[in-house]
Amino acid sequence: MAEGESCNASAVERKEDFEIIDRTLIPNITELKETGWSAPIFSLAKKASENLAVSYGNALKSAALAGLVPKPVSNDNTAKTTVKCHTMEERSNLMNMMKLSIKVLIQSALSLGRTLDSDFPPLQQFFVVMEHCLKHGLKAKKSFIGQNKSFFGPLELVEKLCPEASDIATSVKNLPELKTAVGRGRAWLYLALMQKKLADYLKVLLDHKPLLSEFYEPDALMMEEEGAVIVGLLVGLNVLDANLCLKGEDLDSQVGVIDFSLYLKDIQNSDDSKQDAGITAVLDQKHYVEELNRHLSPNLVHPKAIYDKTMQLIYGLCQNSNWCFKLAAATDRIGSLQEEQQQLKHQNELIRERSEKSVEELEKELELQIGMKTEMEIAMKLLEKDTHEKQDTLVALRQQLEEVKAINLQMFHKSQNSESSLQQKKETISSFEGKTNQMMSTMKQMEESSILEKELKSEKEQRQTLQRELHQEKDTTSLLKTELQQMEGLKKELRKLQDEKQQLEKVCEEQEQALQEMGQHLSQSKLKMEDIKEVNKALKGHTWLKDDEATHCKQCEKEFSISRRKVVVVSG
Repeated sequence: MAEGESCNASAVERKEDFEIIDRTLIPNITELKETGWSAPIFSLAKKASENLAVSYGNALKSAALAGLVPKPVSNDNTAKTTVKCHTMEERSNLMNMMKLSIKVLIQSALSLGRTLDSDFPPLQQFFVVMEHCLKHGLKAKKSFIGQNKSFFGPLELVEKLCPEASDIATSVKNLPELKTAVGRGRAWLYLALMQKKLADYLKVLLDHKPLLSEFYEPDALMMEEEGAVIVGLLVGLNVLDANLCLKGEDLDSQVGVIDFSLYLKDIQNSDDSKQDAGITAVLDQKHYVEELNRHLSPNLVHPKAIYDKTMQLIYGLCQNSNWCFKLAAATDRIGSLQEEQQQLKHQNELIRERSEKSVEELEKELELQIGMKTEMEIAMKLLEKDTHEKQDTLVALRQQLEEVKAINLQMFHKSQNSESSLQQKKETISSFEGKTNQMMSTMKQMEESSILEKELKSEKEQRQTLQRELHQEKDTTSLLKTELQQMEGLKKELRKLQDEKQQLEKVCEEQEQALQEMGQHLSQSKLKMEDIKEVNKALKGHTWLKDDEATHCKQCEKEFSISRRKVVVVSG
């Protein structure tokens, strides 16, 4: 309509003449509907957005030339303003996403009976959006492993500020399945939602913003007005009953991605050829309506001029009595012209109403398409952030895998060395057993020979005196004592060898058990790496001792093995 009015104004100023169009050429409302007035709008919205961008750029150029737009002062100021605008857009986007998620959650829950489970998709998406809101502007804690962002830190303040939240904190700490701060924060949100006090706890946090400034940046969502708006929206969730089971849930996983399919309406797009045909039909109809308006506007002025001329003629005819019959004809002509003028006005109003309705429909559809475009841009930005975070986690996991491989190689070399030492000890044991068998056979031969000598001497020396027998007996006793001493030494050596053999067998069994345990530990590498991180944190300022110097643990007083690492605390 704006284009039609501008065309009318230009036509009046230039005093251009137009032909009167016949009524039969003007289409009816039914004809306009049959020709496809409601065609696809996607390409129309795209063209309209391009036209708006061009017009906006031209307006900015003209304003800059006129001195209305301020010129940039410096690059630092522009960078700061862009960062502020970016954070403001992030806060508004997160607040709008929270509105949508809460609205969809309440509507879907009311349709299902107001009871929610952990597998309910709108509830899962609500927790994902809530986690993104709590992570916005969160300060990173630096450690020797890297930077760590966790929203569980500010949630722990609720226990100090509100004693009613102590039950949630204790139950979260007592859960054995949670091993990261992210998992504890998610469990805290689950329990607070089940208690219907999530909004109250977050309101307590917002009332103590000086404490929150230790965890959040000044322009974070929780530090601005959007945080209070989100807390007000969370009050509506007290209508719902949530039955969430924390056992078996993988709460230590990465941050989820927002699923926009729950919030976007499905659009059934036809083929490109049909779209182009419909769009051209709509544009042709629009141009036709504007052309009709432009043609009809001067026709409204033309009957007025004719009316003035006829009145002048009537005045002249009244002076002359001979022209009375012409006066009657002129009056009839004036009546017919007035009727045609009223009909043209009515038709013009109908055409204007149709064009206004069509323009309003196009504007509404254009606004919908612009909203969808902004939502898709937000989704793309969030997806880019998620991909960057996942790439960082992949790099960290690759480094951890390389460290695990190095540890596995060290353990493999140690196992090979232990096997070689076992083989050497087995060979020494077999040699000692052969020597003991030889000694036993020699002992038996010596005993037999001594008995035979005694018998021979007794037969030969029966006639000798008792003194010789005594001397011989003393000699034999001394020999036997020496032999007994040798036997006792050999028995002691045998016992030592047997004890060593038992110890070696125990070491072999322990090493086999250690190898089995190492296989199980290697299969659970993910869990062990987190334990190693905690041990590394606790081992600052400690040193490793040699395996020969440390035999028992100083805390639990248990004997060390290959699976138990040996650490001693050095004071100072």
